[in-house]
Amino acid sequence: MSESIYLLAIESSCDETSAAVLCNDRVLSNIIATQKVHEKYGGVVPELASRAHQQHIVPVVQQALNEAEVTSSQLQAIAYTQGPGLMGALLVGSSFAKSMSLALDIPAIPVHHMRAHIMAHFIRNTAEQEVPQFPFMCLTVSGGHTQLVLVHSPLEMQVVGETIDDAAGEALDKAAKVMGLPYPGGPHVDRLSVEGDPHKYTFTTPRIDGFNYSFSGLKTSLLYFLREQNERDKTFIERELHSICASYQHVVTEYLLQKLESAAMHYNISQVALAGGVSANSALRKKLNVLCEKNGWKAFIPPMSYCTDNAAMIGISGYHQFLAGHTGLLSDVPKASWPL
Repeated sequence: MSESIYLLAIESSCDETSAAVLCNDRVLSNIIATQKVHEKYGGVVPELASRAHQQHIVPVVQQALNEAEVTSSQLQAIAYTQGPGLMGALLVGSSFAKSMSLALDIPAIPVHHMRAHIMAHFIRNTAEQEVPQFPFMCLTVSGGHTQLVLVHSPLEMQVVGETIDDAAGEALDKAAKVMGLPYPGGPHVDRLSVEGDPHKYTFTTPRIDGFNYSFSGLKTSLLYFLREQNERDKTFIERELHSICASYQHVVTEYLLQKLESAAMHYNISQVALAGGVSANSALRKKLNVLCEKNGWKAFIPPMSYCTDNAAMIGISGYHQFLAGHTGLLSDVPKASWPL
């Protein structure tokens, strides 16, 4: 497309206040304000998240426009996260986006947060950048979601498998909490695993039919294991922390990729992708590349900056919706839960 479309994007689904400016499928700025207030509580406190979004959103949007060297009068649309997420947090972002769109007389585009994670693969910051070809299979893993998605087009996605209880990110974060690691725990487990033995301890992998996942039993298995070992030796967790993390992470990542491999084979897919916050996990990224090399598949993994929640992914999803004429209404409301 020869015309330059400038789009502002806003993400406020959880504890990141983010704004980005895109010119077509190229990111000009991507600003993220992280909320440190939740660390001492060991998890996101919804009311505190909403208040922090209110404090951050104006300066974050202004910084995004300044860094992109784009004025509000140049914008053709504003994309925002409609859901899923924390209702209070979503309200801040959606209210700001719709108010600004009304003031500028441009469309507001509501975006599905999990679709946006997948669409992050289509951000082209260089003309040579390779993107997945349709259809492809995407393993979407975050603190709240674990899904296998067959992606037919930017607007057509089919969930072929998902967790029936906890998400993979939640399983890693809660395991970290049990071991006394800071929040968010997943990155700490990943970091500590580097110096551990991933085969030293074994944990039960749930057996679920089809392409669905279950992580609640795996968490329970770790909890009972640690309790038993702690009764024998109070220093066990401290001494064996690296190998416990490595062994637990190994089971989680192997389980994720086993289902991905089965689904890709079933649907005769040769291109597979990772998306979501847990796609930043170093072991998962390495193992996906090994899996694809074994099967002769093409692997797509987003840059680290687009793995966790950010407005650039909202922007690229909103851009494709804009091209298709899918814009929103002022009457659109946030959705705390929203099937893909």
